[in-house]
Amino acid sequence: MTRKKIAIIGSGISGLGAAYLLNPHHDITLFEKNNTLGGHSRTIELDTSKGKVPVDTGFIVFNYRNYPHLTALFEHLSVPIAKSDMSFGVSIDDGRIEYGTRKLPYIFAQKRNLLRPAFYKMLRDILKFNKMALEFVALNPNASMQQCLEELKLGDWFKNYYLLAMGGAIWSTPLDEMLRFPAKTMIQFFDNHGLLTVNNQPQWYTVKGGSREYVNRISDSFKSSIRSSTPIKSVIRTDQGVEVKTASDTVELFDEVIFACHSDQSLALLCNPSESEKQILGNVHYQPNTVYVHNDLSFMPKRKQAWSSWVYLSGGRQSGTDELCLTYWMNNLQPITSDSPILVTLNPKNPPDRSKIFDKHDFEHPKFDQSAINAQNRIEEIQGIDKIWYAGAWLRYGFHEDGLLSAVKVAEKMGISPPWLQK
Repeated sequence: MTRKKIAIIGSGISGLGAAYLLNPHHDITLFEKNNTLGGHSRTIELDTSKGKVPVDTGFIVFNYRNYPHLTALFEHLSVPIAKSDMSFGVSIDDGRIEYGTRKLPYIFAQKRNLLRPAFYKMLRDILKFNKMALEFVALNPNASMQQCLEELKLGDWFKNYYLLAMGGAIWSTPLDEMLRFPAKTMIQFFDNHGLLTVNNQPQWYTVKGGSREYVNRISDSFKSSIRSSTPIKSVIRTDQGVEVKTASDTVELFDEVIFACHSDQSLALLCNPSESEKQILGNVHYQPNTVYVHNDLSFMPKRKQAWSSWVYLSGGRQSGTDELCLTYWMNNLQPITSDSPILVTLNPKNPPDRSKIFDKHDFEHPKFDQSAINAQNRIEEIQGIDKIWYAGAWLRYGFHEDGLLSAVKVAEKMGISPPWLQK
């Protein structure tokens, strides 16, 4: 194998994975515009009555069934992990409707649900959807979630207070956009993650000490090749190779470049992109999401039994009618030693009480509409063509495993196998 000089742009899981895989075989340089590595792996430290506590604000959980590369990498790097809980709860109109799934009886955390015919219909619709969803997408592979709901005659409570709430929470996507979501993509994901059955749920885990633990371990072997706080200005193909120009106008020539950032960022940096690159990279759009870390309890259900690891909030002061507002109960998701609840809330219409905010950060998540799915299906048209490669979670479902898998695929096309797969 000829040793090459390769630039990797972006230090999320895709860039870190690519750098880790390629470093033993090539001369890599990892460019990151921020002063820290990790992308959506973002851990902050909070001062509590029991000392400093690490809290994740982006990537939080994984499981062995659906994250085979990530879990194998963590074992390879001896990343410490702990069991997590992925219960889901809902609070509508300041507690007018609430339920939780942390324990089976908590479905009726709000006693009034015992007397609500609409609530029982929602439960029946959940069972109906679980039974019929796979058959529906087999017969209607190009249908939207709106068409699925209409065809299966599923009610408004199921739509608004279960399916779209859970789907919006998983993909950080507003509810109206979830209705346009490709049914096949969403239902296959539900099936793979045991969400179409009551009994087949995988055990979820989190990184003990925060996701920074794996970021530090994976980057340790190529520390000298990292250029943080180095935004890229442009990437230009030449006859000699690929020129990478930084924001400070420093130019360096590489044999090949791997874009491990969002697709729209890649397109903006790439000079003279081909028509295929314009179409594919330009067809994936992103949802901005603002995240607050806080302890304002108004962003949790009024009834403690409805408290769950993920809580969808709608109406009242928390969100608008079709906006996504989601709270993570971090004490239940991670092994946090704190007497008071630590909450992470995504996209509140009104921010938490200012005196209770610890941190605020903006993320962007891919929108997996049909144009994004079409772009994914065409990636081989531009992958590795004329010295440019693409990696990122946008190439599959948008999760950590998908980002790492994209890096593995690029490495394998270069003739490199992941060390965690080698006996």
